[in-house]
Amino acid sequence: MKSSLHWGDRFPLLWDPEKNEFRDLFEKASLPWEVLSHLDAYIEQKLQETKGPKVRSPVPEGLHLEGPVFIDEDCKIEAGVFIRGPAWIGKGCEIRNGCYIRGGVLAGEGVVLGHASEFKHCVLVGMAQAPHFNYVGDSVLGWHAHIGAGVILSNFRLDGKAVPVRGLGSIERIDSGLAKLGALIGDECEIGCNSVLNPGTIVGERSVVFPLSLISGTWPAHSRIENPSMRRFEG
Repeated sequence: MKSSLHWGDRFPLLWDPEKNEFRDLFEKASLPWEVLSHLDAYIEQKLQETKGPKVRSPVPEGLHLEGPVFIDEDCKIEAGVFIRGPAWIGKGCEIRNGCYIRGGVLAGEGVVLGHASEFKHCVLVGMAQAPHFNYVGDSVLGWHAHIGAGVILSNFRLDGKAVPVRGLGSIERIDSGLAKLGALIGDECEIGCNSVLNPGTIVGERSVVFPLSLISGTWPAHSRIENPSMRRFEG
């Protein structure tokens, strides 16, 4: 995992550059959440560099497009989708009924943007899936990451203060400088249904978050993050 080496030991392995079609964006970041600080300019650059038709997939009735939007080939777009640019959507994505994309969204090849789900100022690396009733704001989903039905990536503190993050194994808070910061989710993570990730949560690659969990902080790669209260329901 080359791109995270310059983050030192404070943060877990997150995103493998060899699997990431947006590698040049991620390499601009000296800290993991700075991917989001560079996102708007990156999308604008990609939109400017794109030659030819901006929408290259069949458009159903009831699709609303607003502002600068690029949709690549072989995407499956269902009726009732709302897309407000700037947005850049790669090849073979699936955009399901009721999906609301409201600016600053970068989606790689084969991404699922799901039914009744909202996406705002976020990156979904190739094959990431947010299929049902999700909120993904100011967040990053790594390659082949999957969030289950009803998962919320909360991005705003109730007191309105800048969102802090924590380093691995540390209680020290690091000021992100961002008023809104959701979750940074590593490659191949599984986030169970109806879980909530509090602002500034970082989950290392190939981790599993059990359903109905409420989590914060920074977790190493290959973590198994369980809601202890659910143990009583196991058979």
